[in-house]
Amino acid sequence: RFAVSVGYWQDPYIQYFVRQAKERKAPEINRGFVCIPGYYARVHGVSYLIKAFLKKTECNCQIVNLGAGMDTLFWRLKDENLLPRKYFEVDFPMIVARKIHNIKSKPPLSKPIMESHSGDSLLIDSHSLDSTRYSIVGADLRFSSDLEEKLKKHNLDVHLPTLLVAECVLVYMTPQQSANLLKWAASTFPVAMVINYEQVNMRDRFGQIMIENLQRRQCNLAGVELCSSLDSQRERLLFNGWENARAIDMMKVYSFLPQADVKRIEALEFLDEKELFEQLMQHYCICWASKDSSNL
Repeated sequence: RFAVSVGYWQDPYIQYFVRQAKERKAPEINRGFVCIPGYYARVHGVSYLIKAFLKKTECNCQIVNLGAGMDTLFWRLKDENLLPRKYFEVDFPMIVARKIHNIKSKPPLSKPIMESHSGDSLLIDSHSLDSTRYSIVGADLRFSSDLEEKLKKHNLDVHLPTLLVAECVLVYMTPQQSANLLKWAASTFPVAMVINYEQVNMRDRFGQIMIENLQRRQCNLAGVELCSSLDSQRERLLFNGWENARAIDMMKVYSFLPQADVKRIEALEFLDEKELFEQLMQHYCICWASKDSSNL
C-alpha cells in the first residue's frame, strides 16, 4: 500500500484491503525484499510471466493463485481485459473470510465480479465465493486432495491450460508438504505452468541473518532448506514432475525490467544502501516451470 501510494506502480484496489500504512517503509524494502505482496521487482517480474501465459493461451486458461491473501490481481487483469476463463484464489479459511467481507462491503470490489458473472446468482458464504470468472476457496494447501475437491466444486477444469502462482507460500510448508502440492499440480494438469517467488541463497551469512530475524518474529520458514540455491529451486520443480524449470534471482529480474521505468522509480526515493539492496535482491528469486503436452 505504501509503495503504491508513493507511485512505484498503480493498484487502485489495494486501498480496499489494506489500511493506509502509518509507518514509512525503507526504499530498499519497497523494491523487492519483504514477503508481503506488492513490491516493485516482484510485482513486475511475476506479472510479466502471468501475462506471457495469458497471451500464449489467448486467455483460454485458468489461474490458481495459491496463498493469495489480499492480492488484487483478478481486478487488475479485468481492467486490462486479460481475465482467464476462470480465476481461483486459495488461502486459509480465516484469510478468505476477511477477503470476502471486504468484497461484499466495498462496491469497487464486488461490481467487477458481478460484471464478469453470468447465469444464476453467485454463490457466497463465509469461507468461499464462486462466480463465473472468479472463485475464492478456503483450504489448507498442505492437503492436496482436500484442495482438489474444493476447487472442482468451484468448476476447476483440469483439461484447461492452468497457471499456478505461489508467492512466498511454499517456504512456509515442510519440504514434503510442498513436494506433495507440486506433484499434485504436475500430475493433475496436462498443460500447466507454475510460478514460485521466494527466498534463495539462504545458506550464506546474509541468508542466516534473515532467518534469525524472522525467527525472532515467530516466523518459521519450514521449507527453507530448499532455498539454498537457484539450482535447488530448479531441481525441486523437476524432481516433482515438471518438465522444464528456470530460476533467477531478483537482482537479475530488476536488470531485465524496462529501464526507463526503473529510472523513474529510482527517482522517487533516495536509496542510500545500494549494497544492502543488492544483497536483499540476491536472496529472493522467481522460479517457473512448465509441462506441456500440447506444445503450447
